[in-house]
Amino acid sequence: MNITSFVFYCFIVTFTPGPTNIVILSTVNNSGTKKAIEYTYGATIAFGLLLAISAMLNTILVTIIPKILIIMQIFGSFYMLYLAYQIYKMDSSKPSVNQTGTFMSGFLTQFLNPKVVVFTMTVIPTYIMPYYVSIPAVTISVIAITVIGFLAFVTWVLFGTIFKEFLQQHKKIVNVLMALFLVYAAIMIWM
Repeated sequence: MNITSFVFYCFIVTFTPGPTNIVILSTVNNSGTKKAIEYTYGATIAFGLLLAISAMLNTILVTIIPKILIIMQIFGSFYMLYLAYQIYKMDSSKPSVNQTGTFMSGFLTQFLNPKVVVFTMTVIPTYIMPYYVSIPAVTISVIAITVIGFLAFVTWVLFGTIFKEFLQQHKKIVNVLMALFLVYAAIMIWM
């Protein structure tokens, strides 16, 4: 297993914009850091739960239908490219939607987030299961990915708090960079 590629893939996908990260920035801007952290806890628990469910489902699917991996890789790649395009063309002149920063809204947003569902359904079979299938190894991987996700959320909270004015002045450049990171992540699914 290429640990560097795995960790880099996890960091790119969790740190690039998606519904949860955008809501975190919006919550920081509209409700403050404390509410954004509360939202982050809910999102993190949902992320870990999705990873655990994915690990269980993929264990069953990989043993029953080995070719399911290619379908998940194709779907995941196309969805990430779609998100990159949406971020690239995002109208930065429109204000972001105000979301309430509660634990439950963070949990639900993350649990229903298509970017996360695609990520959790592709990361385990692509990077973990070809090399490790034991329950302890998969569990450690799920915990590690959850920690990476939590670090991404906290980084978005800090980023939004510290660079609030700068981000508002340079939204298009930030969107282009985040879109490019997502394109790279879509390509990394195949490596």
